[in-house]
Amino acid sequence: MSNVFIGLITLAFVTGIVFFIIVMLELRNAIRNLNDLIRNTESRLNPAIEELQQTLRSMRNVSNNITGVTDDVRVLSGSVRKIGEDARRVSGFIEEVTSSAVVRVSGWRAGITAALQVIVKGLLSGKNR
Repeated sequence: MSNVFIGLITLAFVTGIVFFIIVMLELRNAIRNLNDLIRNTESRLNPAIEELQQTLRSMRNVSNNITGVTDDVRVLSGSVRKIGEDARRVSGFIEEVTSSAVVRVSGWRAGITAALQVIVKGLLSGKNR
């Protein structure tokens, strides 16, 4: 009986070792597959990450450009406002000059008309004498 018992223990031990070896081989294959998966994932993610970084840089550049354009528009708006104010002043000045010229022309016209009337009356009164 002891031989049978030792034989069963030996058989169980050998079966355990064979099972352990099979599990170790499967674990090795699983680890190899996991490493392959990690490499593949990394090789696919690296270009995506680089593209994402370039996109973020581009967006930052666009944002900076928009900020610059916004500042330029503010400057342009201020310049247009100043040009409008200057145009209003020039228009007022031209109105003053024009009204002054109209008054002068009216004065000249009245003066010339009066002078001509005096001359004509003087000539006509001189003929009647």
